[in-house]
Amino acid sequence: MTATTARRIARVRPLSPVAEDEHFFVANDAADFYSDAGKVWTVTGTPFPGSPANAGSRPRSGWDIGATVHEGEFTFLAPSIPANVLGMAHNTGRASRDLPPQAFHKAATSVVGPGDAIELRPGVGRVEPEAELAIVVGSRVRGLTPGHARTAVLGYTIGNDVSARDLQQTDELWISAKSQDTFTPAGPWIVTDLTGDDLEIGIRHNGVELKTASSADLGWKVEEILAYITSFMTLHPGDLVLTGFPAEAAPIVPGDTVSCHIAGVGELTNPVAAAG
Repeated sequence: MTATTARRIARVRPLSPVAEDEHFFVANDAADFYSDAGKVWTVTGTPFPGSPANAGSRPRSGWDIGATVHEGEFTFLAPSIPANVLGMAHNTGRASRDLPPQAFHKAATSVVGPGDAIELRPGVGRVEPEAELAIVVGSRVRGLTPGHARTAVLGYTIGNDVSARDLQQTDELWISAKSQDTFTPAGPWIVTDLTGDDLEIGIRHNGVELKTASSADLGWKVEEILAYITSFMTLHPGDLVLTGFPAEAAPIVPGDTVSCHIAGVGELTNPVAAAG
């Protein structure tokens, strides 16, 4: 399994003073994500031109474009504010090609960032996380073909397609199973110039590593997924497309911690809590 080190872009919120509606974009080109250099970021303009939701906040002291900021000065947010969040049904392995491609919609309001709690309401039943390579769309696109689909990809992030398994059995559209508030953690950043073709994917559940797999194991590939989805709908800058989960999961309950990791992309960690 291979990965390519590339530029990272993150959407962040300054810690001091905290303003709940503020968000800025920062970039980092360090080869080692967790080195000292990898923790010093440069404030940059939005990577999503044409998306008002992703325009970023007005500059303030220390947060002008070109300024450098340390990770200790901000909180990572979900990497974009998407208009659409989509996932791929039955794309867990190569046998998935025996079935036609099928997408499902997740509510954009289900998206949360790194460190935010996955909230489980009473009676929700069995809930499992799914670590997935998530495509971050960089431009407004429709009618892509497999040959040029990757031109629409800004980069990749980690998406956790949290799924209520019991509700999947009773809701054939999966709305209640997939779109509950907090059921799509995403982040911590976008990695550009990554092929996504053969990246190790896995989950650590309360610190225990579950069986990993590779994005190469998915039946439908990135370019095929984008060509399929854009054959019937328009994707917009900042949209997230989760590609499928080929690895092992375990049920989660309040008090747990879930870490989704993808080689070359990073790690997304979220606690699990009871919904208030």
